[in-house]
Amino acid sequence: MEPTRRVDQDPAADDVSEEFLAHRRMLLGMAYRLLGTLYDAEDVLQEAYLRWTRADRSEVAEPRRYLTRVVARLAVDALRARQARREDYVGTWLPEPLRTGDHQQSLIDTEDLSMAMLHLMERLTPPQRAVYVLRNAFELPYAEIAGILDRTEDDCRQLHHRAAAALAGRARFSTDPAEHARLLEGFVAAARTGDVERLEALLHEDVVAWNDGGGKVRTGPNPIRGRAKVVRFFTAVMRRHDPSTTRTGVNGGAALLVEANYRYTMCLCVVDGKIHDLFRVANPAKLSTFDVQGSY
Repeated sequence: MEPTRRVDQDPAADDVSEEFLAHRRMLLGMAYRLLGTLYDAEDVLQEAYLRWTRADRSEVAEPRRYLTRVVARLAVDALRARQARREDYVGTWLPEPLRTGDHQQSLIDTEDLSMAMLHLMERLTPPQRAVYVLRNAFELPYAEIAGILDRTEDDCRQLHHRAAAALAGRARFSTDPAEHARLLEGFVAAARTGDVERLEALLHEDVVAWNDGGGKVRTGPNPIRGRAKVVRFFTAVMRRHDPSTTRTGVNGGAALLVEANYRYTMCLCVVDGKIHDLFRVANPAKLSTFDVQGSY
């Protein structure tokens, strides 16, 4: 939620809001990278704005640095709290897909924000994720990161090293939108006709289908692993429900919005020219920004 001005508000508050809004795009991108959902990121920014309005301006030399520190700390706290209650989430938890071109999209730089990357970052601890995001996405020096997180520079270097090691597999990801679109379209067409041979040719032998219904949509509680099981699942789903599919974009990459007995987005992680991961997000709370705009 963006700050709004009341009729009786002190005009000096306009300057406070304008300073905050000047950094909002950067701050929202940071919070989304750290938390993986726009809803949680917006909550963090709202709390950061409230703290900003109460801050003593005489003690704030650099608003951008001050707000970066506040948002990063709030996001890490929120991430810790969410991980503590993750066991209460029904089924697989996936990041919230951010629609390319949506009104929110212009506020966030989608570089290096693929669903595959966000999903992979879920294996990091909150401090590791914070250091990795601040260093890689925002290119902050370790000395500044240490000040933001109240850690030593050496500690931050070690956290970044561990995070980078955990994410080493990302170098194999294909980020070519045209390749993703071709594989998605071929996958859906083959699944609709039950072309098992064609499906198997598109899938990596270690393929995993991740399904997030959040307990609100029945997508299955566990990931579907292996080529044979993925083929069997999707041929049954596509042929039973005959869904309509709409080309869209998710986090800067190609994706589909699917309308069947329930609504979901589907995008891919591609490795060595084949589908290595399928991400289906059907939790309605994570799909509020999506609208159908023509199908094929």
